[in-house]
This record gives sequence, structure tokens and C-alpha cells, in this order.
Amino acid sequence: MSLDVIVLAAGLGKRMRSALPKVLHPLAGRPLLSHVLETARSLAPRRIFVVHGHGAGQVRAAFSGFPDLEWVLQAEQLGTGHAVQQAAPKVDPAARVLIVYGDVPLVRRETLEKLVATAGDGLAVLTTELEDPTGYGRVIRDAHDGVARIVEHKDATSAERAIREVNAGFYAVNGLKLRDWLGGLTNDNAQGEYYLTDIVQAAVAQRVPVRAVKTLDAGEIAGVNSKADLAALEAYVRRREAARLLESGVTLADPQRIDVRGSLECGSDVSIDVNCVFEGAVKLADGVRVGPNCVLRNVTLGAGTEVHAFSLLDDAEVGARCRIGPYARLRPGTSLAEDVHIGNFVEVKASRFGAGSKANHLAYVGDAEVGGRVNIGAGTITCNYDGVSKHKTVIEDECFIGSDSTLVAPVRIARGSYIGAGSTISKDTPAGQLTVARAKQVSIAGWKPPKKKEKA
Repeated sequence: MSLDVIVLAAGLGKRMRSALPKVLHPLAGRPLLSHVLETARSLAPRRIFVVHGHGAGQVRAAFSGFPDLEWVLQAEQLGTGHAVQQAAPKVDPAARVLIVYGDVPLVRRETLEKLVATAGDGLAVLTTELEDPTGYGRVIRDAHDGVARIVEHKDATSAERAIREVNAGFYAVNGLKLRDWLGGLTNDNAQGEYYLTDIVQAAVAQRVPVRAVKTLDAGEIAGVNSKADLAALEAYVRRREAARLLESGVTLADPQRIDVRGSLECGSDVSIDVNCVFEGAVKLADGVRVGPNCVLRNVTLGAGTEVHAFSLLDDAEVGARCRIGPYARLRPGTSLAEDVHIGNFVEVKASRFGAGSKANHLAYVGDAEVGGRVNIGAGTITCNYDGVSKHKTVIEDECFIGSDSTLVAPVRIARGSYIGAGSTISKDTPAGQLTVARAKQVSIAGWKPPKKKEKA
């Protein structure tokens, strides 16, 4: 049987106190809705319908590159039942329909698979138990421990509010039955809204089995209604990722002080110090060591490489046994072969370094091809930008670039060249020779420094 997914993502999120639509607020580096859509796609559905409303243009624009999404506008927000009514005519009546929420980002694929399988030709709801169920709809069981109905917190009696089993808001249901039950919804309740939860009572009235799938991990069904909720989920994700890394053998200096905002793959004997942030797709090979307060974004590090404190690596590929930092910056397009040293206050952008090359302090290398066994002295810069276009610097194998050198691109430093300290090189150099380009040193006798004018 095919599967259709309806994602409810139309809410304003008043308590977020932000102009940004709630489902676009980031969690672990990605919008809330992105997490939900990724999980929904993993189920291989026929179609994914996204019901959106507030900030509709922003939400669609954020996911414009996903042709598998079908956008359904809820122009007026009249409740969850009303939201599903907007998408219901588009679903396949013969399909199972899975209903999820765009602001509940951490539900697992395995949980949703179980929910869909449990529904059969009837209805299945996802539940959990909370220490403090305030604000959640309570699950009312019948005499046979089946689900009799779900009552919203505002409509619940004192006895019902004492129930700790709550509705997570996720449903799996036969498409034809869903259409029928949605047609009978009313807004006769404390909020004057059309509750999706009322389909449970409709199913019971028709003697259709309503089955509950209970998750033991309340974090799976935690929604975001405020910045406090968002911060709590960030902490949950950090704990979850730290536990995963520790289980896989990674050494964490402090599991509470690591942020994974994407995917982090680690080999054996990897060590990560405190306050490191990993964004996008990061891969650390065997024996990699990352020092404190580093940021790695879309980076691959080869075996045995060390990244020292306060370094920023962005869209870079680093070979084995390299040493980066402290206070180094690798910008997009950087590629380092094995045994390369990029030291303190060195910035590399869109450049390739051959094996064994070094730039140990206070240098800028941009749009350059650096060969193997090159030494770049302190204060060296490649002048790659003329105000309009970028130009390339080529430094061939076994060159020595003296401190405080300026290489004006386009220029080629031939193999084995030595560049004298303080030189400005704007022409290609011959191989194996010392090139010096300095102004003549002059001392002016009788020179006196300027003096400030005395105040009247």
C-alpha cells in the first residue's frame, strides 16, 4: 500500500517573538521543517504535502529546490483539523496517510514506520508519557485499554488533566476514512477550532480500531513553541550526539560542550576538546585530534591530523598528518596534501598545498598552487585581487619564501627559488636562484620628526 505524508507547517509561532516563520528556526544548524522532511523522505512516500500559512513565501523559498514537495496553502488558521482538510482532497484514498508536524523535528523513522504499520486499515496515534503533561492533549483509554478519545488540555476536566499519557499529534490512517472523518469535524470547543484529535472519536463511533504506539523517548515528540523550547531541543540534540560519539569510541573532553550541527563521521582514536562546533558534513579519519574552540564546516581531515585551538576550517580537504593552527583559517576551496603545516594566524583560501609544505605564521595564501616542501615565511601574502578580478600565484616545489614577502599575482615562483625577505615579487622568477626585490635602504642625515602644533 502506498504512503502519503501530510506535514502541518502553517502556524505563526507567536511565542517565538520573531518575524521568521516558526518552522524555519534552526535546530542543529537546519530549519525545524528540514528535519521533519528528511525523516518523511526516508519512508519513501508517494507524495509529501506541506500545509503552510504564515510566512508562506519564505517557507516555500527555503525549500524551493525540492520538487517532491506539494505545497498546500491554509490561508486561514482554524486548527489542525482544518489544516488537514486543505490537503485531504489531494491524498490517494487507497493510501495510508501519515500526518506529522513541521515543528516537531526529532521523531525517528523507526517510530513512524511502526505507526504506519500499526494503523492497518484503521487509525493509529503516537503517544508518550510526560512528567508534566501541561498543554498536551490527554489520551483517554477505554475499558479494553484501547484509545477512546483525545481531549485537549483546555477542554479537559481535572481528572483528565491528571493523566500523563499525551497525544504526540502524529497519526497514521486510511485515506478514505480520513476524508470521511474530516467531513464531520466541528469547532464546538474552548478554542473554536477544528481539532484533528476529534477523528479518534469518529473512528470509535464507527467501531474502527484506534491503536496507540507509545514512544518511551519524550524527546522524539517535543515540539517547539518558544525560544526556550528550541534551546531545550538543542541541548537534547547535543546530548544525543555526544552519546553516539562516545559509543563509537570518540574521546570527548566534555560531552556537554560539543555541537554537531550536521553530520560528523569519526574513525578510531579521534579526540575532540571542548567547545567545538561541527557544521554540514564533517569526516575525521583515524587518530585526528581537534583542539578547543574550533569550528569545522564541511571538512574532511586525514588520518593523524591535528587541529589546534581557535581554528576555523570551512569547505576544506586536509590530508594525513597535517598540523593546523592555533588560530588558523582554512577558507572554501582549500586542499592540503599530507604533512602540511598551517600555523598561527595563517589564512588559506581557494589554494592547494603539496606534501610537506609549511606556512607557520602570519600569512595569507589565496588563489594559489603551492608545490611540495615549500616554506612560506611569516608575513607573506599573495596579492590575488586587483580590485576587479582574482589572479593565480604558482609556487613550485622546494621554494623558500622569505618573511614579509609580497607575491603579486599572476606570478610563478619557479622550482627551488629563494625569495629574499621583504621582497615584492611581480615577475616570474628563475628556478633555483635567489630573487630579491627591495627598495634601496637610505638614511637621511639631519632628518627631524614632525612636531605637533602647540595649542593656543
